[in-house]
Amino acid sequence: MPRNPHSVPGLPTRKQVLDFIQNSEVPAGKREIAKAFGLKGQEKIQLKALLKDMADEGLIDGNRSAFHRMGGVPKVTVLRVIDTDDGEAVAVPDSWQPDDATPPPRLRLIERGPGKARPRSALRKGDRVLARTEETATGWIAYPMKVLPQHAEQVMGVVEIDKSGKGWLAPVDKRERHAPPIADLGGAEHGQLVLAEPAGKSPRSGVKVTAVLGDPLAPRAFSLIAIHKHGIPNRFGEDVLAEGNRAARLPLDPQAREDLRHLPIVAIDPSDARDHDDAIWAAPDGAGGFTALVAIADVSFYVRPGGGLDGEARKRGNSVYFPDRVVPMLPEVLSADVCSLRAGEDRAAMACHLAIDAQGRVTSWRFTRAIVRIQEVIAYEEAQRRIDAGDAADNLTHLWAAWRALAAARESRDPLDLDLPERRVVLDEQGRITQIALRERLDAHRVVEDFMIAANVAAAKALEAKVAPVVYRIHEPPNREKLVALKDYLATFGRKLALGQVITPSIFNRFIKDIADEAEKALIMEAVLRSQTQAYYGPRNAGHFGLALGSYAHFTSTIRRYADLLVHRALVDAYGLEQPRPAADLPPTSGLSDRDRADLGRVSEAISAAERRAMEAERETIDRYVAAWLSARVGEVFDCRVTGVQRFGLFATIMGLGGDGLVPISVLGAERFSHDEKAQALVGDRTGTRFTLGDMLRLRLAEANPLTGALKFEPEDISGSYIEPRGKPLPLKKKGNHLIGRRGRPGNVRHQGRRR
Repeated sequence: MPRNPHSVPGLPTRKQVLDFIQNSEVPAGKREIAKAFGLKGQEKIQLKALLKDMADEGLIDGNRSAFHRMGGVPKVTVLRVIDTDDGEAVAVPDSWQPDDATPPPRLRLIERGPGKARPRSALRKGDRVLARTEETATGWIAYPMKVLPQHAEQVMGVVEIDKSGKGWLAPVDKRERHAPPIADLGGAEHGQLVLAEPAGKSPRSGVKVTAVLGDPLAPRAFSLIAIHKHGIPNRFGEDVLAEGNRAARLPLDPQAREDLRHLPIVAIDPSDARDHDDAIWAAPDGAGGFTALVAIADVSFYVRPGGGLDGEARKRGNSVYFPDRVVPMLPEVLSADVCSLRAGEDRAAMACHLAIDAQGRVTSWRFTRAIVRIQEVIAYEEAQRRIDAGDAADNLTHLWAAWRALAAARESRDPLDLDLPERRVVLDEQGRITQIALRERLDAHRVVEDFMIAANVAAAKALEAKVAPVVYRIHEPPNREKLVALKDYLATFGRKLALGQVITPSIFNRFIKDIADEAEKALIMEAVLRSQTQAYYGPRNAGHFGLALGSYAHFTSTIRRYADLLVHRALVDAYGLEQPRPAADLPPTSGLSDRDRADLGRVSEAISAAERRAMEAERETIDRYVAAWLSARVGEVFDCRVTGVQRFGLFATIMGLGGDGLVPISVLGAERFSHDEKAQALVGDRTGTRFTLGDMLRLRLAEANPLTGALKFEPEDISGSYIEPRGKPLPLKKKGNHLIGRRGRPGNVRHQGRRR
């Protein structure tokens, strides 16, 4: 057997690692790289550090079992077929999990055979294949090696029974267009929401119903759809509940904690908050600055590493919040009772003491385990009303004064400032929709936010001072590809983004502040948001770009985020905050476990993935509620903005509401439209009419499907109007099946294209 050309002792260079990954005929993981370069013992440890550095530098992506060039695809990998239209199979990497703004690369599957390569047409949508990949001048292609067994995953849908009595499973995922036949109804009836699984190896076998979930349009059903679709754990086992009940009975020893019950600490939360894990207090220090306190529920006292309770919280990663319910990370006896900072009740807290100078700089901090008694839980709106009316008590007045100092320091730091609206679903007691509204942004929100940021920074720096493990909250700067796309987009507004400079949040802020037109400002803020990377958790600090902070960790939400619990445990270890073992039937330590201390990267990846899962589930549920709300308004015309362009049509969002829907290319007119992928535009071949990102259109709501959350739009029937992003309407009239501009000429719509 010939010797591997890379097999020479010594740590390889970055270029050698990249070359090996690109040319390897098998998935190139840490083991394969070490073997190829003949690494042993200490060299393998050095290789692990090198691969982490290369990942941090944006050179490679993946995990220890299969690395690939950042933004690329492994040489050999598993692909999932997503489309077989026009006789050509198209696939995406089966495990693609970058940030939401970076879509997975699409690969054309090519079958090698006699004569020449040809499209792989025997594959079906959903097939998983092991394939060799290749990047060409025209895009990615893949050569299938073998078809892999299908996962026996459950699918969710609604039973539809046709006139012949045959059952079909209508999907609840708006991305799924096919309804498989139902081989076994399992007692389900027409219109019921069910779980099903493949009835056989062949797709022709259909599916069999495994569980009946009930009426899909019943109140509180939309969140249930998301829970099952994304596999979110929503039931606690009896052993976990029992351990939670034992932990809830742990006595608080005031002698072992700092007693802060005399301070008028308040919790400021949403009016419908289900738990209260943070509270704040501040007072003047007599020298122009302030002494402040951020008290956070001491969950680490109750949830200890190694127990079943901790294992369940770790698996969930975070609580998931829907309009109609919360899927908590911890059992209710802890999340909504013992750990929740209720007014007038003694509670265990981790206290972050802050010294803030007159310029709003945090000059010192210390962490203690404390016992607190919250004076009052106040809704954001009520706290703001008291401040505005001038009848707030001293504790609120002092909080606002300390916040103004923190806000001044924040302004000098100039973090990314994107004031984008957030949708809020209002339900009545029966779970029925009463309103879809945008959340009002108050100073009260900013007060709490800035105190939480200060405590999070203090936690990260306190752990760094002890050279202790830290689970950082990381937000990396935008990559060059996204910046180039943003530069091209801004150029359509006549604005320049120089890429030769160091990109900071203040550069984006200056763009936004200089825009007087509110419609244009909203467009650019959304474009800047799309250019950002997704934040994640990790043990290696890469800073927080959006907040313009060098060190940042999540410390302030232990009831709902496992990352914060890990930070609390690290503080317990680093600052000797462990307390005597409270009960013989619970794990002894409330610090980090040996497993987490040795490798925080593993759990950081898991909770980052759980966070992405929760975000997608919450977003989809809001979409379903919006579609249900709009289902009674089908036929109405709305002001919409184009948010996506594909070869099959446009994606548009209703202004002020956020409902996203499709404008099929078939309703744009009888002429042929070509897809300009680089410019993100649909261009009429005959008239030159362009539809691009950012365009504002008057669209009629044609369909609203509450089950999938999907909306479908079409232009106004007789006379519509195109509104340029700067708010100037350009009337469009129909002539036959074509939209034409004023004076009867083809409508040349302003180009607002950019790569998404």
